[in-house]
This record gives sequence, structure tokens and C-alpha cells, in this order.
Amino acid sequence: MNHWHPDIFAKAWAFASRQHNGQTYGGAQEGERIEYISHIASVAMEITWALKDDTAADSALAVQCALLHDTIEDTAATYEIVHSEFGEAVANGVLALSKNETLPTKDAQMRDSLHRIKQQPREIWMVKMADRITNLYHPPFYWTNEKILAYRDEALIIYHELHTANAQLAQRLREKIDAYPQFLRR
Repeated sequence: MNHWHPDIFAKAWAFASRQHNGQTYGGAQEGERIEYISHIASVAMEITWALKDDTAADSALAVQCALLHDTIEDTAATYEIVHSEFGEAVANGVLALSKNETLPTKDAQMRDSLHRIKQQPREIWMVKMADRITNLYHPPFYWTNEKILAYRDEALIIYHELHTANAQLAQRLREKIDAYPQFLRR
């Protein structure tokens, strides 16, 4: 398959860094804000970890999509820009990983995205699992118990839909799902 190279990683990392510049998210501690690029790095780390034993995977596609997975959804980058910079396969993967925010509910957006992800190569499935794994490291400090449980339930749907893409990521996602109730507030 197509193996990733440090130059591929560096190009996608630089693009993602520029696109996500200034974005933050809520950390585990009250008032904590974390640079968004930390999330991007975590998704790429999960992917590179899973690829070490998955020699059949197109690692160049997986790594680039891991680094770029939120650019269309959360930045000014468009499908056309990603396509121009990284090619059709990467742009299609990133687009599938992006929620369609014109749909009326978060559930509809997630299910639509999963449907589109399943039309893509399994490397895109792997990125979605890696993304959710990193999102399960800990909830933002301001989430309610109801939100924590709903997010865990959504992760179960992702697991059931995509677990066949990579056994290591599937096992890691399942472990994170099972451990997530530890964050419920008493």
C-alpha cells in the first residue's frame, strides 16, 4: 500500500496548524482551555500507533486524513482547497468525516457522517475511531452527566458501525467507552 512519509505528515500538519490557529477546547479542569492542535496530534498519534501492525492499510491516506479530519468542518478550508492541496482521496475522506450541519439534529448529523464514512476506504473508518478515542480521553469540564452518557452512547454506535476497520483501534475504542462512566460527576 501507499506508505506515509515525514514530508506528507509535515505538509498536512502545517496546513492543519494554520487552519486551526487560535482554536481551543475545554479541558478536564474547570476553566482550562487546550489548543485544538493538541486534538489533531492525538488523532494522528492513535492512527500511527494502529498502522504499525496494519501493513495492508494505505497509511498515507490515513495519516493525512487524521491530521486534516476537522479542517472542512471547523475551519474556513473547503473541500476544493483540501482537494487542491492533498488530492481527491484525502479530500473525500475529510469531507466524509465532516458533519453536515444543515441536518436538523446532532444525531442525524452523526448518522449521516457514518453513512458517508462507510462509503470510503477503511482508513477513513480508522480515523473516525481514532477521533472518538481521543474525544473519550476526558469530557470537557462543563459537560453534564447527561451529556457524558449521551456521548458514550454515541461512541457505541460508532464502534458498532466501524469496528471491523482495524482490530487495535476497535479494542482501544471499546476500552475507552467502557471506562468513560468514570467521569460522571457525583
